[in-house]
Amino acid sequence: MSALVAYFSATGTTTRVAKTLAEAAGADLFEIVPEQPYSAADLDWHDKNSRSTHEMNDEACRPAVMGRVDNMDAYGTVFVGFPIWWYVEPRIVDTFLEAYDLTGKVIVPFATSGSSGLGEAPQRMASLAPGATVLEGRLLNGNPSASELCAWTESLTVC
Repeated sequence: MSALVAYFSATGTTTRVAKTLAEAAGADLFEIVPEQPYSAADLDWHDKNSRSTHEMNDEACRPAVMGRVDNMDAYGTVFVGFPIWWYVEPRIVDTFLEAYDLTGKVIVPFATSGSSGLGEAPQRMASLAPGATVLEGRLLNGNPSASELCAWTESLTVC
């Protein structure tokens, strides 16, 4: 089965990694785009009243996503990329995961972060995608090369 790289990027950092990963893995690419775009003020995690702070403080929050992966059944492996927010995946990634039946698929989290690792993201993602196998994943900071990402995907033996 084919692989998909689905990603959410608030500032463009995760976009660069996702595109390189898709190329390295020979995977299709899908951007998780919020229906309501995030402004710089929305992303100000220092502001307790910012949109991102409100979303991350509400476990039930599911920001709407524009578009869908039409052929999710065609993919056996889904790499899911995102920036780390509050030591986990942003709630919009939860929206994406819950929108599909991912039973039998392998989910591979990857993230970008200024200072933290994946935290509890893989465990949370596993609870949101029952029936899927969620791997430990990896933090992909610093513009990893296509050859580095290719070696990583080959080491997973899921593609």
